[in-house]
Amino acid sequence: MQQSTQQTTSNRVNMDRISTALRGLLLTATAVLGLGSAMALAQETYPARTVRLISASAGSPQDLVGRLLGQRLSELWGQPVVVENKAGAGALLSITSMIKAPADGYTMLVTSSSVAVLPGLMPNAGYDADKDLTPVILVASSPNLLITHAGGPASLQEAISRARAADTAAASGGRFNYGSPGSGTTPQLTAEYLLRTLAGTKATHVPYKGIPPVLAAAVSGEVDIASVALPAAAGLVKSGKLRGLAVTSARRVAAMPDVPTIAEAGFSNFEDTTWVGLMLPANAPAALVNRIHADVEKLLATPDMRSRLAAIGFEPMGGTPQQFAAYLRQEIGKWNKVIKATGARLE
Repeated sequence: MQQSTQQTTSNRVNMDRISTALRGLLLTATAVLGLGSAMALAQETYPARTVRLISASAGSPQDLVGRLLGQRLSELWGQPVVVENKAGAGALLSITSMIKAPADGYTMLVTSSSVAVLPGLMPNAGYDADKDLTPVILVASSPNLLITHAGGPASLQEAISRARAADTAAASGGRFNYGSPGSGTTPQLTAEYLLRTLAGTKATHVPYKGIPPVLAAAVSGEVDIASVALPAAAGLVKSGKLRGLAVTSARRVAAMPDVPTIAEAGFSNFEDTTWVGLMLPANAPAALVNRIHADVEKLLATPDMRSRLAAIGFEPMGGTPQQFAAYLRQEIGKWNKVIKATGARLE
């Protein structure tokens, strides 16, 4: 009888343990399902508040595209999408400030080719493109533009001839110079590579602090030629205050059909575009990346968005996040080679 009682007691203890374990499993499963439901609900309701688009200086290519994109996303999402300019260190400040933000979709980076250039110019740039950034979509691109004042060289070939003549006269004080929005920008690297590496001249770089001052210097003739992103100078070229010498794309652009490409000027082994892309911090959820990508892709397909981009000198791009990531790696490799060939550095 005593053995039977002990057996009964043991069975009850075991049943209690099993019951406790089952309750624990049930609570865990409920929590996991609840978390999954919460995440699904968050994705369904995104965005539920203001979204920030971090960009470089006002008037930069990413700022122009970012403001247009922000306006259209705000209309689509029913929430404010605001551009915040973080100017400094050739777009570096905008990049590093974004990567510190939560990867929840409420802080995104609208960046340009500078994100691919800076690692080559600054070994300790403060970010690793592969580890710290989540590419979402390549939004738009535009070639850089070589310009001169109204009385300047009639063509890129003539500009290069003048640069070579100035090299010969250097002993007597001759000098041919070119301006850019700043050292390390893609317009500066493009002109440096074209004039000094490909054309073999000794043209002198004159860096300016942004787009407005270099445009003013080009209009006044303070510099012989200048290299800028096409959208920034399009209006001045059309008004006759500046002359377009060459675009750096593989083919002529609709916004300036009379301006030849650098290939037409005899330099077919290099081309460059200033592109603008949308990125999130590292480890952004795939579902969130795909949601934002799909909405931007949808906007880029609309006639209104395409015409507005064309009006500021940009061509809509698109493509998958994976394609953008591969393109970014390709761009980093390209600019690393240009930086090594020119010896370019931040000044």
